[in-house]
Amino acid sequence: MRIAYGVMGYGRGHAMRTMAVLPALSREHEITVFAGGDAYEVLAPRFPTVKIPTIGYQYSRAGTHSLPLTLARNTAPVADLLFGGRGTQQLGDAMRERGIELVISDSEAWTHRVAQRLGLPRISFDHVGIIAYCKPHFPPDLWALGMRDGWGYRQLMGVPERILISSFYAAEPAYPQVRLVGPMLRDEVRAAQSREGDYLLAYFNKGMHQYLPHIDRALRLLDCKVRVYGTGRVGHDENLEFCAPSVDGFVQDFAGCRAVLSTAGNQLIGEALHFGKPILALPEPAFEQRLNADIIDRMGVGQRGDLMTLTPSDIDRFLGHYDRFRVNLAWHAAQPQAGDGREQAVTWLQEDIAALRPHRQAKRRRRADTRPAPLGAPA
Repeated sequence: MRIAYGVMGYGRGHAMRTMAVLPALSREHEITVFAGGDAYEVLAPRFPTVKIPTIGYQYSRAGTHSLPLTLARNTAPVADLLFGGRGTQQLGDAMRERGIELVISDSEAWTHRVAQRLGLPRISFDHVGIIAYCKPHFPPDLWALGMRDGWGYRQLMGVPERILISSFYAAEPAYPQVRLVGPMLRDEVRAAQSREGDYLLAYFNKGMHQYLPHIDRALRLLDCKVRVYGTGRVGHDENLEFCAPSVDGFVQDFAGCRAVLSTAGNQLIGEALHFGKPILALPEPAFEQRLNADIIDRMGVGQRGDLMTLTPSDIDRFLGHYDRFRVNLAWHAAQPQAGDGREQAVTWLQEDIAALRPHRQAKRRRRADTRPAPLGAPA
């Protein structure tokens, strides 16, 4: 079957989840990836990939999300998305040229919208769907934001025929077509052996904006080594080792660290739980990351921090609870939602693809039946 796989381009988590299932799906189907931004850079060298527009946050000099810059940067692509501009038309042409029969989307709005316009069946496979397609499970201070973002996500993406959600925690579906699986673990993660090192791993998904002077100062004042990813810098400086982007290198450092300090993306949290690493989560202002950090606190496998006010005392307090976090990590590893969800995800995706194939064929037949008969044809 000819499938379009749309991948949200902001950050690398969406691309990492996609990489976990694409090899298996590609053995049975002809798949074209549609992605932009960070996801395009990760996926294009490995899979047939078409570059598309991307919506994402813009940052101020202080390292926070900038509403004016975000609005200015995203006004044109959002207008294109909502009103069918040039990017939408080009994506539709690309899908028609490739004979796309079905769309799978990881939080990618253009492929969802174009699929709806072309009458293609859709499968949503991401983590953000846990906000939009599951019953609310938000803490009181985030309740209003969660309800707003869930509504907004449904307005942007619609409610697809099938919905698969990868999550490091459980939630109750709000729609009958929703199914949940555990985190998606890449081959590199599955192959790595977890071990307890003497260093802290620090990761920033937008390090050029997030690695601020007070973060640097806090890490330098620690009594341990720190390996830092995502800043664009390389080399040793006091107790810090700035590491170049590397899939294999990052995974090996991840598997061998003592604990993780990071922004609160779902994919990284799932991999941290797999390796049994306590997490000091420093969420971006976006609701989904704030919710992820809150869940980590509730699970007792780490601590929620503040990216804008982090101090050495915050990190020392986090490391002071290391033994408690490790005990809770071991307990959660034995729960049904824990563990690698990749095999189950691939199985369910294949089932959903097979179930939606006749849906498309039947729709084509119905369209053919409604076309007027050519002149001279028998009645």
